[in-house]
Amino acid sequence: MTDAATDKRFMAMALDLAARGLGGVAPNPAVGCVIVRDGRVVGRGWTQPGGRPHAETEALNRAGAAAQGATAYVTLEPCSHHGHTPPCAEALAKAGVARVVVAIKDPDPRVDGRGIGVLKNAGIAVDIGVGAEAAQRINAGFIRRLTRRRPLVTLKLATTLDSRIATHGGESHWITGEVSRAWSHGLRASHDAVMVGSRTAIVDDPHLTCRLPGLETRQPVRIVVDSRLRLPLTARLVATATEVPTWLATVRRADPARVEAFRRAGVEVIEVGEHPVGMIDLTQALAGLADRGMTRVLVEGGARLASSLFQADLVDRLEWFRAASVIGGDGVPAVEAFGVDHLAQQRQFRRIDIRFSGNDVLETFERAA
Repeated sequence: MTDAATDKRFMAMALDLAARGLGGVAPNPAVGCVIVRDGRVVGRGWTQPGGRPHAETEALNRAGAAAQGATAYVTLEPCSHHGHTPPCAEALAKAGVARVVVAIKDPDPRVDGRGIGVLKNAGIAVDIGVGAEAAQRINAGFIRRLTRRRPLVTLKLATTLDSRIATHGGESHWITGEVSRAWSHGLRASHDAVMVGSRTAIVDDPHLTCRLPGLETRQPVRIVVDSRLRLPLTARLVATATEVPTWLATVRRADPARVEAFRRAGVEVIEVGEHPVGMIDLTQALAGLADRGMTRVLVEGGARLASSLFQADLVDRLEWFRAASVIGGDGVPAVEAFGVDHLAQQRQFRRIDIRFSGNDVLETFERAA
């Protein structure tokens, strides 16, 4: 008889493993797998950097013969198609597992129920839905890329209590403390790309890299949204483009000579339409990122880019660091105006987490609907 509490406990382990892959496995999903026999974990695995080997393969390799008659807990439906590796559903069947507990189905049209079908046809008992909400949250970017042709967009804000990101003169280093800055680097490591607007890139001249010890290899693609190609060719992002992938999103009618100069420097230029005239069509830009395999994008500034994303209703999550300080009304707001005339037009979110970050507070929100 199945013990629901036991299933939840082992699936929670698999979900924790899955989260390890975030930021390093795109365009593949981040999956975790735990193999249990007689109440004991005999194998575990998660999707490896670059998307392979898959979690099930890793777990089965560790379990060896102990997988025979065991239960496998998998956060996403095992794949059923032949690619660079054999299908995980077939590998589980060949290993002789007796039962597979799946959190959610895989929306990839190459799978989408076929993996479960392979398991059932092999006489394996399959249960679906344990840990589904958490699994959906972990792979929200993978799912959005497949179903909406865009990555998950997370807006990170670091503000005072009154939602200011700088003084009226532009001074902003540092509003939040060292712990928050370290956590911000951790956020970069868990995303496929980090995005800023051209004004932020010019004023701050940032690195946009993850500089946490032990995570130096987890570098997101750096993206600048720059409709007029104002970013200097001497900027750090351009100067290091051959070391860390750097992309520039601009409009199709951008200066061809300028575009070629960026490309010679190692920057990938993505040209998209305008909406409104003179402004980058962010929906098209995100579609271009999805087509290049991006599943999770972290937006770090500035206020104009944030307002454009809100206006287009493209913000899925907020990671909001609040310092215990106040600047006042003449400070720079975190988000510029984006045309809200009535409360019905406001963008609504629900808080899903709140944590202390040194003397700051980090609140995590996701879109309400």
